[in-house]
Amino acid sequence: MDEQKAGTPIAIHLQTEIKQDDDITSYKLDVQGRLVQMGQTIYIRYVEQDPESDYQPVPVTMKLSANGDVQLTRSAENRLRLLFKAGKRIRAQYQTPFGSIPVETVTPLLDVSFRDRPFGGNVKIDYNLYANGELVGDYKIRLQFTA
Repeated sequence: MDEQKAGTPIAIHLQTEIKQDDDITSYKLDVQGRLVQMGQTIYIRYVEQDPESDYQPVPVTMKLSANGDVQLTRSAENRLRLLFKAGKRIRAQYQTPFGSIPVETVTPLLDVSFRDRPFGGNVKIDYNLYANGELVGDYKIRLQFTA
């Protein structure tokens, strides 16, 4: 396999915060992942695994587009692909074994930055998730990666 497809090993630090009604849940993950660059697009791939949980590992891909948009894909039994565009409302589908659920995201904050030495970057996303027109929760993703 050539280096472009295999990617570059990276260290990932991920923090998420979920606010649903008055309940706030925080999650932190430090994991090894891979960075693949194809043209102007960067893909960050890693696997989420909670050692304290019975849930299966979840492969995650974060696609960083040259125009600043970010796409997040979680590929497990339940498949979710969300597109984040700053200040925009975007429709998506949440695929479950029981069928598809339409969802929407509104992204008030989207910031992607890179540094050269060592190569790495930061991804900051604040978004509101809606299902059937109702607010499911407010989400914050903070991902840092270093090659």
